[in-house]
This record gives sequence, C-alpha cells and structure tokens, in this order.
Amino acid sequence: MCLIAFALHAHSRWRFALAGNRDEFHARPTAAAGPLGGGRAFGGVDLQAGGGWLQVSAEGRLAAVTNVRTGRPEPAARSRGALVQNFIASADSAADTAQRLLANATEFGRFNLLLWDGDAFFVGNHPAPRARMLSPGLYGLSNATLDTPWPKTLKIRAALGKWLEQTPATEHPVDNSILLDSLFSALADPTLAEDAELPNTGVPFDWEKRLSAAFIVGADYGTRASTVILGDDAGLWFEERSFGPKGVAIGRVAAWLPRT
Repeated sequence: MCLIAFALHAHSRWRFALAGNRDEFHARPTAAAGPLGGGRAFGGVDLQAGGGWLQVSAEGRLAAVTNVRTGRPEPAARSRGALVQNFIASADSAADTAQRLLANATEFGRFNLLLWDGDAFFVGNHPAPRARMLSPGLYGLSNATLDTPWPKTLKIRAALGKWLEQTPATEHPVDNSILLDSLFSALADPTLAEDAELPNTGVPFDWEKRLSAAFIVGADYGTRASTVILGDDAGLWFEERSFGPKGVAIGRVAAWLPRT
C-alpha cells in the first residue's frame, strides 16, 4: 500500500474502516485480491517477492503495509510483504506480533505496518524499530510515518471521516451497491499537490510531484488497486477495484467474510 486512511471505533457499527491505494510498477506480477488460506482469508499476493500488502481473515484480523520513501536503495534481506502474510496466517495477537517484531524489524525493507485484531498496533522500522498501540480515532498513512500531514493523506483521511459521519448504522454494502462510492471517488482523485506542499523524500522533483496524487496515472507506474474494508461484530467487507496502465479499470471484487 502507498496510501491508507483508517478509523478505529469511530462509527456506531463499523468499529474498523479502511480506505487505501496500492501504487506499484505495472510490470510487477501480482495476484488480484481473492480467497487465501482455504477461504479463511482474503487479499492480494505479490507474485515476485511473495507476501502481500493488505490482507484480512475471517477471524477478524487485518494487516497492511506501506514502504517508507527515502530515495535510497533498500539492502534488506526480507520482503516487507511477508509481514502481512505472516500475521494473517498466524494465531498470535496483534500486541504479541508487534512486540516480537521489534527484535528483527531491521531485517525487512523500510516499512510501516498496521495490525488489527480488535486492537490496533502501528509498527515501523525507520529510522529505528518502534511499536505502539493505537487509540480510537481516525488515522492517515502513506510513505512516511503515521499521520505525517501530506496533502493526499489529509484528503483521504477527511473523506473517510465524512463517510463515517454520514453513513447510518443500518447501511451495509451487501444491500447498497453505491454505499462506498464516495470513498472510491476520493481514492480515484488524480489531483497533484502544489509545489510548496510537496514533501522532500529524496526522489527527483518530477517523481515527488507525480506521487503526490492519491490516484497515480502512468504507463509504467501507478495506482493498481483501490480498496475499502469495513469491519463490524458480524464480519468483514472487502471491496477492491483494480487498474492497469494509464489508470484503466480492469476489475472489481467484493466479498463478505462472516466472523468465525
């Protein structure tokens, strides 16, 4: 993932909500979101390095990872995608996983990791390993540390907050096919940040500008998936829209995972 907004206990029904984009080179081989682990889990898979960027399980677990952009090479021995896959396949709590990762976090590429199993934890390894439990509220995450106020992060966090405020507890995407349209519209925003608002992450200016959009359009690199996840006491809703080069829509998948 490269852009995530998520909310913890900020709605009368949806105790967890997430909206996010995965940006990647279009040539990188990927399995689109679908059933995993015999159907008990759901998400996409990176076919080049293994692992994933966003996965959930019917036990009410979620893991999502972003990289940390510095403009420098990553001589890491292990892919950060394994962090997502390992948590979803495990029975260990988010708290235990976060604490254990502090010992070997530097073995992975630079990462920000969100873990949720009813409790939520943020784990990062740049510039140094750290972990903390997250309080109820609304959060934004991109390719810097949690709640760094990049323009696109602030916009998607605000869009999620507005959706939570305006959506009645009786509404469910199973019954309302347009319930999530405003969130997907926010994720599809190609607006570039003003030059004065751009962060300095060590990449060339033209890339900094290009990466400032929530939805990145390009022939070689761009937004490949937009995802919304909602979790209540009964289960998890996972909806994803996929895109090819130049932002062309190529697929949609939606699934309800009843809690086991």
